[in-house]
Amino acid sequence: MSSHTPNRARVIPLRPRPQAPAPKEPLWRHVVGDALRRERLAQERTLKDVAEAARISMPYLSELERGRKEASSEVLAAAAKALGLTLAELLTLTQSELTRPTSSTRRTPGTTSTAPRQGEVRLAA
Repeated sequence: MSSHTPNRARVIPLRPRPQAPAPKEPLWRHVVGDALRRERLAQERTLKDVAEAARISMPYLSELERGRKEASSEVLAAAAKALGLTLAELLTLTQSELTRPTSSTRRTPGTTSTAPRQGEVRLAA
């Protein structure tokens, strides 16, 4: 008599892959600071020159450009004017950064999607 045990498949549960963190919404101060710096550099102007024209301190303008300070609308308008821009034009420069698509899909609350996201694999049993 054979002591043969039937072959059994060993089931190894799949561990879910760690989800990549959702991209963060850009902070307003970072977006505006980047736009100010890009415009200043495009004009080949110094921090000192633009700060004096805007009547704000050079260290404060530097902090704005690096996204470290949250500026009032008056300060933003002064910085924009010093760069030869209106406040509306400065805001237009920020639009592309704020409206760029993210990898996560925005959904209306209460709705779900059954379509897999890019890079996601779903198995059906």
